[in-house]
Amino acid sequence: QVQLVESGGGLVQPGGSLRLSCAASGSIFTMGWYRQAPGRHRELVAAIIRGGTTNHADSVKDRFTISRDNAKNTVYLQMNTQKPEDTAVYYCYGAKRSWGTPDYWGPGTQVTVSS
Repeated sequence: QVQLVESGGGLVQPGGSLRLSCAASGSIFTMGWYRQAPGRHRELVAAIIRGGTTNHADSVKDRFTISRDNAKNTVYLQMNTQKPEDTAVYYCYGAKRSWGTPDYWGPGTQVTVSS
């Protein structure tokens, strides 16, 4: 069983930046981030496969960038120009297959965008 541990959440002002990190205890083919705001369904934010190909939700394109360091089994989410609607709990996930549904979840980290 692979364990995922997120870090980097917190409070940021609108227009600001945060970087989330997620370290896995083993190698995973696909890694990414979901988020869930109060009263809303969990939604995919971004994903990246081992070779580096990425996928970003339309709502975060041009603002968020996902990347990974395979040597460290770590995925990152650089979040720029943040908006209040980005406020959510962000969950790291891992999938054994290419672009697969999540097999592993992190506990989540809160991101709050507010002045």
